[in-house]
Amino acid sequence: MKKILVCEDEAAIRDFVVINLVRGGYDVIEADCGETALKKYDENGGNIDVAILDVMMPGMDGFQVCKELRQRNGSIGIIMLTAKTQEMDKVTGLLLGADDYVTKPFSPSELVARVDALHRRVVLAQKSKESNFKEELKSGEFVLNLRNRALLKNGKMIDLTQVEFQIMEYFFSNPGVALDRLDILTHVWGESYVGEDKIVDVNIRRLRMKIEDEPSNPKYIVTVWGLGYKWEA
Repeated sequence: MKKILVCEDEAAIRDFVVINLVRGGYDVIEADCGETALKKYDENGGNIDVAILDVMMPGMDGFQVCKELRQRNGSIGIIMLTAKTQEMDKVTGLLLGADDYVTKPFSPSELVARVDALHRRVVLAQKSKESNFKEELKSGEFVLNLRNRALLKNGKMIDLTQVEFQIMEYFFSNPGVALDRLDILTHVWGESYVGEDKIVDVNIRRLRMKIEDEPSNPKYIVTVWGLGYKWEA
């Protein structure tokens, strides 16, 4: 069963989300606050594929829960529920390790489509990790291990989310090639993704913070103005 954690303090919204996810074939674990969400995550032994977290909650907010979950599990898929007017919430959530965000109000079909896409990526990553191949991609001082879903820089491990890993895999497979922002979006998030392409830029910013010596003056992930990005190593 596909297991998903829904953390939302407003009962009406939570019930709405849960009903549609159950219809979509998910085993849903509910939490009405951040503290309960982390407790239920631990009670399930971390055996949760995707978490949906509301940003604005009393006590521990969605950002804090996102950060805690990402520290505990680098492979869990995380979607933030944000208010339409809070643009910075989207950016902040992504920088803290979220994979995607859905803006309120949202349609059931949009939410389930986002969850389905993220769940497919998580399952694919798990299968790759469990398989026997030990293929590596090397680029300059970097090594991308496709089996362990890990990135090393001069032998030092860099923690990546599922989305970040897929972006790096795309870069490593196309060194020195200018990749259109929409091409990156389609390759990583899928052709059916209905969100905004700015999610690519935020993830690139997050990657630069992890791998660049000077994130404000990147030399590995280079901006191609008017198009997208390219990998130089």
